[in-house]
Amino acid sequence: MFNTADQSRTPDYPALSRQLQSLFEGERDFIANAAQFSAFIYQTLAALNWAGFYLARGEELVLGPFQGKVACVRIPFGRGVCGTTAVKRETVVVDDVHAFPGHIACDAASNSEIVLPVIVNERLIGVFDIDSPETHRFSAADRDGLEQLLACFIAATDFPAA
Repeated sequence: MFNTADQSRTPDYPALSRQLQSLFEGERDFIANAAQFSAFIYQTLAALNWAGFYLARGEELVLGPFQGKVACVRIPFGRGVCGTTAVKRETVVVDDVHAFPGHIACDAASNSEIVLPVIVNERLIGVFDIDSPETHRFSAADRDGLEQLLACFIAATDFPAA
């Protein structure tokens, strides 16, 4: 799954996209697909210690389906990497979370993070958060690949009304 020719840890994202499409085939339920997506990312990418959703509720994010240790339950918009992503509505990659102003340490083992906004019809549904115990874990290729995988999840899923 990993490209060993250049010792890269970047998986074959197009192949993962095809696997996700098969996984979601015939299922459009938000909770089921969000749980499957979290497990798929957690089990497929190397060096992760958390992967999951925080869902937009008013002006805060509330814990949704995830894989990993217990987590912070509520995060205000604008606070930490997840809250910043919710406000900016763009993917945020943090090479060293300890250097990120206002970082929320739900798991002291986390050292880097990538958070992707989940936007459907211009509405923020929430964010998808991925943590790693390694610093500098997420590359630009990971950002692009994960955005494609999230797009696959969004296309395969029916979202609750606002």
